[in-house]
Amino acid sequence: MSEFAQIPMQFVGPVKLSGPVINGEYEVPLATFETPLWPSVNRGARVSVNCDGGIMCTVVDERMTRSVLFEAPDASVALSALQRIKADFAALQTVVEGTSRFAKLINLNSQIAGNLLFLRFEFTTGDASGHNMCTQAAEVLMDYILERHPTLQYGSISGNYCSDKKATAVNGILGRGKYVVAEITIPEKLCRRYLKTTPAKLVQLNLRKNLIGTMLAGGVRSANAHFANMLLGFYLATGQDAANIVEGSQGLTMAEERAGDLYFSVTLPHLIVGTVGNGKDLRFVCENLERMGLNENRDPGENSRRLACLCAATVLCGELSLLAAQTNPGELMAAHRRIERKQ
Repeated sequence: MSEFAQIPMQFVGPVKLSGPVINGEYEVPLATFETPLWPSVNRGARVSVNCDGGIMCTVVDERMTRSVLFEAPDASVALSALQRIKADFAALQTVVEGTSRFAKLINLNSQIAGNLLFLRFEFTTGDASGHNMCTQAAEVLMDYILERHPTLQYGSISGNYCSDKKATAVNGILGRGKYVVAEITIPEKLCRRYLKTTPAKLVQLNLRKNLIGTMLAGGVRSANAHFANMLLGFYLATGQDAANIVEGSQGLTMAEERAGDLYFSVTLPHLIVGTVGNGKDLRFVCENLERMGLNENRDPGENSRRLACLCAATVLCGELSLLAAQTNPGELMAAHRRIERKQ
């Protein structure tokens, strides 16, 4: 019988969202041991409610991937096989349709290294994050390819060119999961009132800390303060595979001063989230998704896109609040002493 780890959870918000996918005010759940995260995200949420339009969320792209590995006698044979496989793309799409009601093969990328052939299959997966759906489709595709290309041999069902739960460049370049941008414009007076800072100070810190500091640290397609904090809390509360915060936290924070006001955005190129699948049948997860209105009967993929927008908006709220705190000497540690150490 399974046992459960007890992780504190609270709803924060409401957060105000707008955009093509979702509009309205929503409370969002965060499960975390870092208790200052709740009031911090809540401060960003309060800002969103008081701004015209709140947080604008745009889903730029969505796809889930699985890379497979074949072995050939040499690179020439691998290239010849690859050319024939690409020419057979329509047939590969038909093969995938037989594996699932929702999996659709939309693209194929490749790399040849020595005598090894890496294929990166890209799928849409409806409302599921798609890990198992893509692996099952990739397995059937491998069988189909091996049957028609006797010069190739099985290498692995996963060749790490996916790339799953690793900080790599390929996901940001080719896409994996939901690509979401969340944006907000905050009047200068609201920055002073709720964030206790100015647009100019926040813009400067974002440049120096998130961009220059991350560059000096050698960050991989990443320039943010703490995306991972909000992602972990949100993932655990909504039944996601928490290990996917590794690639999910690779993202960019931008801040600009516009006519005295603050433009602030977070770009998350690979959010791996879904509203159906493993983990979504747990009672607390079902209740959390229902409270966010994500249990309604919508077109395939719409609930998961709405979830991704809620996730991105939550990340923005926490990122905004932390950066604001770090513009003021002593504020960050004072909050941790007060909330965590009860001082």
